[in-house]
Amino acid sequence: MDTPTRKPLDRHVLRSLLSEKSDFWTRVDVVGVTGSTNADLAEAARLGAEEGRVLLAEEQVSGRGRLDRRWESPARAGLMLSVLLRPTLPRELWGTLGIAAAVALESALREVCGVQAKLKWPNDVLVDGKKVCGILAQAEGGAVVVGAGLNVSLTAEELPVPEATSLLAAGARTLDREEIAAAFLTRFAAEYRTWQEQGPGPAVARWERNSDTLGREVAVSFPNGRNLTGRAVGIDADGRLRVDPGDGAVETVAAGDVVHLRPRA
Repeated sequence: MDTPTRKPLDRHVLRSLLSEKSDFWTRVDVVGVTGSTNADLAEAARLGAEEGRVLLAEEQVSGRGRLDRRWESPARAGLMLSVLLRPTLPRELWGTLGIAAAVALESALREVCGVQAKLKWPNDVLVDGKKVCGILAQAEGGAVVVGAGLNVSLTAEELPVPEATSLLAAGARTLDREEIAAAFLTRFAAEYRTWQEQGPGPAVARWERNSDTLGREVAVSFPNGRNLTGRAVGIDADGRLRVDPGDGAVETVAAGDVVHLRPRA
């Protein structure tokens, strides 16, 4: 497969698209190379940066996902972006902002790219059972930085693992990164405003409707080394996964690595 043309992101085009669709994002920056867009905005948050900042990078050299996994992509082949939020809801709800971001991205991919995506707990976006995007939300003082790494034009040879995919591989009707970014950011701004006004309930409900995790047998590996196997039966209002190990004593999982065991019919 030939590598598609990978033109640089045009900050002015992106700002123009956003100005037509959303008034939430106050500043949009694009850099060529950075260690991590999340780390950069976390530092900006420590220095008092305002809510609504967006940072995109053509290439990340120290990007990380959940559980400190590395997240890298060839230059201009993906969307690596982070946003800075300053929520007013209680801090214990901030983790559900990753769920709100995943819901927003699923909607953008469906409506703009013609790609049917599903959501894996806690914050992965899947296409045909393979990961196309990872999302990471991290608190920094009184702020939350939400980052997304979306595989856009990676070829089969460039995908890092067999369990990964890209919009190119999924046959998306557009690979225009400005259009995709604007669609995601517009929807995420709307999700965030609803989240601020009504709490995480609406985002959680939409996540459940588009989940690829619920109803499956899953294996959960906890950070302390413990393992749990059971059926994923829901997520609670705080975004924690509810797992029934088979004895009816449903356990809630706040953090862990989840593997889907039972394939979809």
